[in-house]
Amino acid sequence: QVQLVESGGGLVQPGGSLRLSCAASGTIFSIYAMAWHRQAPGKQRNMVARIASGDPTNYADSVQGRFTISRDNAKNTAYLQMDSLQPEDTAVYYCKVLARSRNGGPVSEYWGQGTQVTVSS
Repeated sequence: QVQLVESGGGLVQPGGSLRLSCAASGTIFSIYAMAWHRQAPGKQRNMVARIASGDPTNYADSVQGRFTISRDNAKNTAYLQMDSLQPEDTAVYYCKVLARSRNGGPVSEYWGQGTQVTVSS
């Protein structure tokens, strides 16, 4: 099993920055991709940014150029640097990981508990 712990959320003024972290622990053979999703009240959960093995990255159009995803493979940790935050970025941000717990085992999807990001003056 893989456990994810997110941190770094909070309240920030428009135009400000936050950095989210997602640390994976437990029985990990390999991590194939790490991603951040977000869900605003009354809306569906959508992908914000994704980073895969070999470091190719993908971003939602709404955050392209403002958010940067990165990962530290040695620490099994992903980061989301969020700059120029706007009120519409307010949401609960969730970390998602695709990983194998053992050699030859299935690739499974794991979710963190979420961290609140609020952008308001």
